Amino acid sequence: MSRKPAITISRLDLERIEILLDRLPPAQAAAHAALREELDRATVLEPTEMPRNVVTMNSTVSFTDEEGGAPLQMTLVYPNAAGKHGTVSILAPVGSALLGLAKGKHIDWPTPDARKCRLTVLSIDYQPEAAGDLHR
Repeated sequence: MSRKPAITISRLDLERIEILLDRLPPAQAAAHAALREELDRATVLEPTEMPRNVVTMNSTVSFTDEEGGAPLQMTLVYPNAAGKHGTVSILAPVGSALLGLAKGKHIDWPTPDARKCRLTVLSIDYQPEAAGDLHR
């Protein structure tokens, strides 16, 4: 497995995700240990300081999975907004993997069936911080 890439998240996203994880039942929370590890190793910036090329919450991102297939475009959302076409929850393995990645970077991430997928960010098609939508 390759080394994990540097990730950057906004202070606001970090606070909201930590609250979300803290409210989960213990059995569910344990399933998200990898997300907690990512949060712990992330560089945290104020929303106004976020680079435009980084996936943040509510960003729309185009990416590939090295398993094959066409590039996908998804919007990274909180669980209450997930379920609509084109969205992926931060609590889903793909969502956890995408958070904080910069354009052109990839990460190897475990899937629920114990495989590893390698996600590569192709573009950030919309990022709330870059658009000035800081109170989403």
